[in-house]
Amino acid sequence: MYRHKRSIAIVTAFLIASLLSALPAAADEQSKQAKLASHSLLLDITRANARLVTIGERGHVLISDDHGQSWKQVLAPTRSQLTAVYFLDDRHGWAVGHDAVILSTNDGGETWSLQHYDKQYDDPLLDVWFKDQNNGFAIGAYGLFLSTNDGGTSWDRRQISDDDFHLNGIASLNHDVLVIAAEQGHLYRSDDGGYSWSELPSPYAGSFFGITPINNDLLLVFGLRGNLYSSTDRGENWQKIETGTEASLMAALAQKNGTIRVVGLGGNILTSSDQGKSFSLKTRQDRKTLTAITETANGQLVMSGSAGITIESGDSK
Repeated sequence: MYRHKRSIAIVTAFLIASLLSALPAAADEQSKQAKLASHSLLLDITRANARLVTIGERGHVLISDDHGQSWKQVLAPTRSQLTAVYFLDDRHGWAVGHDAVILSTNDGGETWSLQHYDKQYDDPLLDVWFKDQNNGFAIGAYGLFLSTNDGGTSWDRRQISDDDFHLNGIASLNHDVLVIAAEQGHLYRSDDGGYSWSELPSPYAGSFFGITPINNDLLLVFGLRGNLYSSTDRGENWQKIETGTEASLMAALAQKNGTIRVVGLGGNILTSSDQGKSFSLKTRQDRKTLTAITETANGQLVMSGSAGITIESGDSK
């Protein structure tokens, strides 16, 4: 079909050449040890309790038990590019990527098993979320939407829209209300735990790369050209937030101290100390793309990106 011949970025039009295409790799072959894996292209990072887990190109999976100061690469049963990782608790996690790859772990990321892949098409999965150990969703390019109710032993392909827009990010407001950020400004919400979906009004016609609940009242969505919007009514209405940049925004984080961070292309870090009403912009000197951000147990900020792992102080500046 024609749609499978279209060029696909890791997160739709990622805007930098290193992210526009993955190197050819075998989806079901084991990844290889790389001395500089922590400095390679890493696309997502998350916490499994105190442990940090990050994933990226060539099936790289790395873990850190010292707040990101050192990293150990663990082998994964794929060499496909991995794009997103999610942990339900300190042991159970999933990672997704190109070739519709889905990996799972039940020991905090020490070992991984291959649950799903599809070499027939080149559609990548771009995000993953689980409600509990059994029920979860993986989403991706061209409307790709997979669901499981048995922890990933089997995955069912579903369609949540008549269109085939890239589904870039999924998040939970609570266990029943889920939201998806998609290509060309499309936004979707489920009020029944992901069984049915409706399209939300959108404030912007360009692609959204992520959507992040900050608290029970505040929801942020962000994407192309520095566009950032907030909603306090589960996405029914949106307010534009000035960012001071036209570089795409990729990920957001609500810190324990209430500070909000948004990171993106060009090494940009946006910071808000007033619950998202306003943001200040800082650009890292190296200007390397930042793809994801998390906070360690000791309050440090750890970010993944085009140059691997970056660590900064978690204070409000």
